[in-house]
Amino acid sequence: MDFKFTAEHDALRTEVRAFAKDALRDYHGASRPTSQEDWPGQMGFLKKLAAKKWVAPAWPVAFGGLGWKHVNQMIFSEELSYAGAPDAGRVFSVGMIGPTLIVHGSEQQKREHLSRITSGEAIWCQGYSEPGAGSDLASVQTRAVRDGDEYVVNGEKIWTTGAHHADWCFMVVRTNPELPKHKGISFLLVDMKSKGITVQPIVNMAGHHEFNQVFFEDVHVPAANRVGEENNGWYVAMTLLDFERSNVASIAANQRALDELGAYMRQARPGGQYASVLKHRLADLYIANEVGRLLSYRTAWMQETGKVVNTEASVIKVFATELAQRISNFGVNLQGAGGALLPGSTGATLGGMLADDHMENVSPTIYSGSNEVQRNIIATRGLGLPRD
Repeated sequence: MDFKFTAEHDALRTEVRAFAKDALRDYHGASRPTSQEDWPGQMGFLKKLAAKKWVAPAWPVAFGGLGWKHVNQMIFSEELSYAGAPDAGRVFSVGMIGPTLIVHGSEQQKREHLSRITSGEAIWCQGYSEPGAGSDLASVQTRAVRDGDEYVVNGEKIWTTGAHHADWCFMVVRTNPELPKHKGISFLLVDMKSKGITVQPIVNMAGHHEFNQVFFEDVHVPAANRVGEENNGWYVAMTLLDFERSNVASIAANQRALDELGAYMRQARPGGQYASVLKHRLADLYIANEVGRLLSYRTAWMQETGKVVNTEASVIKVFATELAQRISNFGVNLQGAGGALLPGSTGATLGGMLADDHMENVSPTIYSGSNEVQRNIIATRGLGLPRD
């Protein structure tokens, strides 16, 4: 790996940093990818990105992007995350459905949806998980029955992040229950304004409404909204054309939390006789996060030089999300009673940031492929260990 950045990279980092400082001046929500707080502020930020063609800068120019290389995209994500920028739904629109349509979508689907993503006009949610189908996604039971030029959809989805704000949902449905479970699945694009859709909130343990349960009752979906062939949706759903898989945004968010803790320790000088122990523990976390940063940089470098990235993405996903839990656990305990108070509470230290993070950092080790699944990928594909 080449550990040096070019002058172009440095200039881009400076530009993104200045943009973020100005664009986030009036934003008051959270920066985590699943956050739905201060939604008007998130949409305002998305419009500012769209004005610079920065909603999906790594997409090809023909689809509204700038054709950025992987390292440029990584620098962009790192700086926005460290600045506390909101995701504004881009994890689903830019990171998931957009690349899927670029690969598998019809020309009509590309024309209809890609430009509305890069302009910040359309917000998407993901209809994968169901009450009985999570990590075993191929067990989905939501049914879509063909009726002429339409499908009639009945079933339910759960943990649907941002469904209460989304304009569209991309979802997997079972179109042939007689076939083996990985077969008989189709991939549909569903207008969330369709009759028969009910969205019910799920409030997480930090008190945030990010997830939802979505019910589909005789929802009519045009057959033209199917991506790929009927009963071949599993392979569409598994498309992983991530233009940036380094997970550097998680590492940058960790760095922001560590810097806040470092400033707190310098000012409050907690620990008494244990102060040196606490300093060493914080230093260990700084070092671990620096390891994560280099792993992220290496992943982006591998992609840019044409190397296949597979287990590396799984390694950094496990490393970054579990390190985030260690950081917030340390931070809450370091601050004492004030560290256990949530944002808005009287007496909360650091504005309750670490207490909120402590509860929010549970779910990232589960979603986007649980860390147990990632460890299986590392073991079998990376280390060549047998499955049994």
